[in-house]
Amino acid sequence: MADSQDLERRVIYRGKKIDLALQTVSLADGSTAEREVVIHRGAVALLPMVSEDHVCLIMNHRYTIQKRLLEVPAGTIDPGESPDLTAGRELTEETGYSAGRMERVAEWWVSPGVMNERMYLYVCRDLVLGQSDHQLDEQLEPVIVPWKDAVEMVLDGRIDDAKSMLAILWHDRARKSARN
Repeated sequence: MADSQDLERRVIYRGKKIDLALQTVSLADGSTAEREVVIHRGAVALLPMVSEDHVCLIMNHRYTIQKRLLEVPAGTIDPGESPDLTAGRELTEETGYSAGRMERVAEWWVSPGVMNERMYLYVCRDLVLGQSDHQLDEQLEPVIVPWKDAVEMVLDGRIDDAKSMLAILWHDRARKSARN
């Protein structure tokens, strides 16, 4: 089996949120090859529970696919920032809410075949509404959704953003387990 250790990673593009690198990898036959790798600082996904049975999602215009998607609020970790700090900042920026309680409940690799992005999921409770602070390139609209409707929207395809699907289904299972 090939050595899974990184041999060399050469950054060929530096961006605001991502870098692109060529990484030398060892193949099964002992030879090497280069693969494109997206280097990402990581991100947070948030489940702002307005009440036990209502969640604040956002309608988000995604210019990469030219569609508006209903999603959980989320955001990229800034340099030097912890996921916990990012979660509080992004919650306020995107929804206007601040949380009295915020709990990190899960984390996952977003797309490990091409990028190193790690996403951290937070459930946010005891929310207090304030003023949102959207970035200039964001077209966000907070939408309060009954929890059962959010789950149904995942199951019937109206919510088709992977992080949102995972966050909602993960939390729905956790809610059901807590009741048993």
